[in-house]
Amino acid sequence: MDVIKLGLGGFGTVGSGLAKILDSNAQRIEKRIGKRIEIRSVLVRDLTKKRAFDPGPNVTFTDDLNVLVNDPDIDIIVELMGGLDTAKDLVLKAFAAGKHVVTANKHLLAEHGLELFDAARDHSTGLMFEASCAGGIPIVQTLKESLAGDEITQMLGIMNGTANYILSEMTTKGLDFETALADAQDLGYAEADPTFDIEGFDTAHKLCVLIRMAYGVDYPLNEIPIQGITGVTPMDIQFAREFGYRIKLLAHVMDVDGKLEAGVHPALVPYTYLLARVGGNYNAVRLKGNAVGPIMLHGQGAGDLPTGSAVLADIMNVVRNVGEGCPAPDNTGFRNQPLTKANILPPEDSESKYYFRFTVADRTGVMAAITKSMATHGISIAQAVQKGEAGAEGVPLVIVSHETPAKAVAAMIEEMDAMDFTVEPCVKFRIL
Repeated sequence: MDVIKLGLGGFGTVGSGLAKILDSNAQRIEKRIGKRIEIRSVLVRDLTKKRAFDPGPNVTFTDDLNVLVNDPDIDIIVELMGGLDTAKDLVLKAFAAGKHVVTANKHLLAEHGLELFDAARDHSTGLMFEASCAGGIPIVQTLKESLAGDEITQMLGIMNGTANYILSEMTTKGLDFETALADAQDLGYAEADPTFDIEGFDTAHKLCVLIRMAYGVDYPLNEIPIQGITGVTPMDIQFAREFGYRIKLLAHVMDVDGKLEAGVHPALVPYTYLLARVGGNYNAVRLKGNAVGPIMLHGQGAGDLPTGSAVLADIMNVVRNVGEGCPAPDNTGFRNQPLTKANILPPEDSESKYYFRFTVADRTGVMAAITKSMATHGISIAQAVQKGEAGAEGVPLVIVSHETPAKAVAAMIEEMDAMDFTVEPCVKFRIL
């Protein structure tokens, strides 16, 4: 039986998970593709580090990426090290050596995806990246194949398990942000430096990749509006519950009259939506196509086995579709290469319902001043709630608006934050 040899860049959580699956599911894999898949070499930073899983005596470890690239027996390079510089170097050298690449590196794809697509095409090699977005959820192949004939009108996603776990704990247990974050770190759901997760950057990387798959255009990472969850408080979560919502960190993109509106932000999601009920460290992506209508994919967004499963699916896809006389896998599912820049709706022109929390002095005329400012800027009020004891310093006043342009919201908040009755800056979140 033919053997496909892998060169792994990195052997952390995902790399060891892939090795475990290759070991436990070997017979099933062979039945599927008629070939055996084996790890030949692994690139690591520290050769002395103890490994969580032993891939077997026939696997060699190296700290020189050229060992993987120059080995004629290695058929596929699997980049699982993360980061940018070394990972990019490995991928480009692999293409130059005529080797196909599977990667789980959403940051690399978001920052340098177009360059990597060009290099893969120039060398007639495949670049596969199912595991880069939402772990074990098959979102990339769904967009590339299952919904290839649909016009995707909207995509919403909970794409970061760390942020979702924190918000879920704040919602169900009433924890403050710092306590929920510490719990996530204790459980291994959050890194020692959780900035990428809690500030929304990790989610934005995934959104950037998925926009290419859904629309066949490039929405530059540096043009995606990003807001993290550090400003979400138990008070906002409780008010959201009273209005019938749950707060989730969402990635979104939608077609607005031929322009793409995209962003990453905490949002109030109606409790009746399945997205609102996605708890813990799970991920979910809701797609809407002009033919298929709405569908949702839900599952583990990270972890050794779920993400390793997605990596293996890509490896098997390469093995099936790339052989003697067969073309390389198309890297995006679109033939208009290179990808052109998206026609982007300016963020200030986007429209949404909004949740506002004003913290104000409890005195006569405050509500009238706020409603007057909102009316002046064309913001229509749907609901309003004020809670707090008379005379208390800093009474919260919560208002839910109808659909409103973002630029009107920004102007109103600037005006309100400058008022002498304002105790704290206004808090705002979009409403789905």
